Amino acid sequence: MGTPEFALATLQGLLDFGLDLRAVYTQPDRPKGRGNQLAPPPVKELALKHGIAVHQPLKLRQPEVVEELRAIAPDLIVVVAYGQILPKSVLEIPQYGCINVHASLLPRYRGAAPINKAIIDGETETGVTTMYMDVGLDTGDMLIKRSTPIGPLETAGEVHDRLALLGREAMAETLRQLCAGTLKGEKQDDALSNYAPMLKKEDGIINWDRSAAQIHNQVRGLDPWPGAFTHLRGEVLKIARTAPEAGSGAPGTVLAADAAGVRIACGEGVLRVGELQLPGKKRLAAADFLRGCALPPGTRLGSA
Repeated sequence: MGTPEFALATLQGLLDFGLDLRAVYTQPDRPKGRGNQLAPPPVKELALKHGIAVHQPLKLRQPEVVEELRAIAPDLIVVVAYGQILPKSVLEIPQYGCINVHASLLPRYRGAAPINKAIIDGETETGVTTMYMDVGLDTGDMLIKRSTPIGPLETAGEVHDRLALLGREAMAETLRQLCAGTLKGEKQDDALSNYAPMLKKEDGIINWDRSAAQIHNQVRGLDPWPGAFTHLRGEVLKIARTAPEAGSGAPGTVLAADAAGVRIACGEGVLRVGELQLPGKKRLAAADFLRGCALPPGTRLGSA
């Protein structure tokens, strides 16, 4: 059970492991792009390529969907970013349970956006955890962990791609131990958990009164989606590829703008911006952006 690109590496790993994959469950096709044409989830495309039956129920908890799953009679259900909560009626079906690949070092970040939240919070390490699923939200017993450092300039998109591969490794080790009868779960300490809610576009609004380091973490934690943004002369201005620097000035004020970047004063320190984007335009390096949009010192950013 999985839906986005993050789940592809694990699905391919299951195929490579030689398991008898009876079915893939994924979200329904959704409108995508400017034409709003229905597009299949990435997991569906990979499953069909390998001749695996694909199921796309709107709601997994519907009685007829649960009965269909019972008829498949899986020994094990592997879940990676499926996008639906598994009800108790589904969790109880497989003999060896439901095992999830979660994109954080549990119990630190539970919820829908653990990669983004870790970066926004300024964490320097993250990873993946395989876990037995229960009726709680990412609360089941932990199984295998794989960790990786977060670079000071890395974006959520870059960390996402690395964690997808680590998820595949962790699941392979989980399966090896399961088959060997040596797999053991570890209870989570709820006191150490931190909730990572689903992202919203408004999460990208920049408050220039915050420190340059905090805004920098917000920018890279929301790259590629929804993106961090401010306002320039009433227009939305997205910013990316930032770095905090020393300096001071009125928050939201452009201090300098050249090929090396746009330097903007924050509540503490200065944020150097390497890429910018106006509505309907491409995301451009600072040097290219400034050729078509001047940002003289003293330009104020912030209010719509």
